[in-house]
Amino acid sequence: MADAIGIMEKIKKAAVDAQESTKPVQVYFGKVTAASPLEIRVEQKLKLSERQLILTRSVTDYMTTVDVSWETEHESGGSGAEAYARHGHAILGQKQIKVHNGLAVGEEVILLRQQEGQKFIVLDRIGGGR
Repeated sequence: MADAIGIMEKIKKAAVDAQESTKPVQVYFGKVTAASPLEIRVEQKLKLSERQLILTRSVTDYMTTVDVSWETEHESGGSGAEAYARHGHAILGQKQIKVHNGLAVGEEVILLRQQEGQKFIVLDRIGGGR
């Protein structure tokens, strides 16, 4: 009888595995529990470490180039010399900026699990965020 139960369990597992393999991805929701190193808890039971996560640009800090056309504020400063008198000037052209978009503790995220894998893609944050 024990052999029959073992065989039935293997058959059930094979059926579940076969059904899971037809799903290209699974969607999960998680909460950031640590920022450095990054850690995300999924559905109160699964803790994902940085090694298991693939981060998209929408949840990371990154550098980008932007076109700017700014005018500085009219401020004075320095030693009081004429070169530091109250003035303003234009800032024009393409400039490099850093976008601070990394995840913070407490933020909720949408994750996609790779088919048959242990890697999770952190797609985006949920709600108000930054």
